[in-house]
Amino acid sequence: MSVIVSQLAKIYGAQRAVDGISFEAQKGQVLGFLGPNGAGKSTTMKIITTYLPQSEGSATVCGFDVELEPMEVRKRVGYLPENNPLYHEMYVREYLQFVARVHKLGKSAGARISKMLELTGLQPEMKKKIGQLSKGYKQRVGLAQAMLHDPEVLILDEPTSGLDPNQLIEIRALISALGKEKTVILSTHIMQEVQALCDRVIIISKGKLVADDTPANLRQRAKGNAAVRVEFKENVEEESLRKIKSIVSLRKEKNEWLLFSEGNEDVRETIFHFAKEKNLTLLMLRQEASSLEDVFKILTREND
Repeated sequence: MSVIVSQLAKIYGAQRAVDGISFEAQKGQVLGFLGPNGAGKSTTMKIITTYLPQSEGSATVCGFDVELEPMEVRKRVGYLPENNPLYHEMYVREYLQFVARVHKLGKSAGARISKMLELTGLQPEMKKKIGQLSKGYKQRVGLAQAMLHDPEVLILDEPTSGLDPNQLIEIRALISALGKEKTVILSTHIMQEVQALCDRVIIISKGKLVADDTPANLRQRAKGNAAVRVEFKENVEEESLRKIKSIVSLRKEKNEWLLFSEGNEDVRETIFHFAKEKNLTLLMLRQEASSLEDVFKILTREND
């Protein structure tokens, strides 16, 4: 296994930001690493990449312990952090030359830089200062530096943030291709991206692992949680809907409500009686198929 995490924890005073999670990621696989804001995703990635020490547990990358052998880990990991720190006063090619020296690429540096500029579509911008680039192109520079030393493991935190639709297609294709030959751990809030790229998905919530499976199996697993789409003619308060029996979570989409119930219970009749009791007009009431986004909502209980 390229990455092995065992009972990993990060503790800040009384708070367990990461709480005893364990998982493995292997070569030839794109692993989606999901969770709501504050769930512990970035903290876990910082521990795996040796930027942050763990409080408990262990993590290894390509057989090297992140705590005991950090320099060996760094040689084998390419990391794009969420905030993508860059030197804005440096030119694009100059910055990649600097990164190449850090990784001691030597004579291979020129060829690797040219390849990264081509792969990430940075050639037209390579003579500009990084500070002059759009957010999307800055993100491409971050991807280029993460891949420059040809690491065995890529850890990407929100890699497509700020990209336009055309750039999204190109970068997703690149990540997909890299996933066939490397270990890729991908954190994102875009469920379409997870569906398109990830072979396996891990979901954490409040520092704990709540799911580890393929996207297809996760959707199948969630079929026990019925989803009903409802539209009322009148305005309905969220608090009122939360009181409906068997509703475990909900979200609003424009004028419609998506209501989730636990188990296989069909709550359409309950909602009909709720509308009748409240003197509301139902414009729509239908059962919905579970999507990956629905699964995420149910497992993390963001709305509870």
